[in-house]
Amino acid sequence: MPSKLNINGRKVDVHSDPETPLLWVLRCELKMTGTKFGCGVGVCGACTVHVGKVATPSCQQTIKTVGNNPITTIEGLQGPQANALREAWTRIDVVQCGYCQSAQLMAASALIQGNPTPSLKDIDCAMHGIICRCGTYPRIRQAILEATGQLKRT
Repeated sequence: MPSKLNINGRKVDVHSDPETPLLWVLRCELKMTGTKFGCGVGVCGACTVHVGKVATPSCQQTIKTVGNNPITTIEGLQGPQANALREAWTRIDVVQCGYCQSAQLMAASALIQGNPTPSLKDIDCAMHGIICRCGTYPRIRQAILEATGQLKRT
């Protein structure tokens, strides 16, 4: 019997076993490849999505544990915070290899949805679980601060 998931505002039938990690359902069954595979054990953060409003490594959530909680992937990330972050990411030229960037944006978005004026410490705490092998952390911090400043002005 298929499970129903609420992904990016749509109810979606999935046929994977309820113990299947959400990451594999997104990438393999639903072909939503913006969520990246990294370590598979929840320590690199490359697979971060929102479950509810919380940035969560999707490799550590099964279909069963997600339940009826809304899931937002990078493909469905939208709204003023997402737009401000994307603009700041581009202006500051955050991206190098780009592999972690969907996860970085998901974590940053969850942060500023819950805390519209984060301190540097707040940013570091929210972003600490997403590994960037290119080391663009200073530019990521700068982009988040710029995005929050832009949102305050609007």
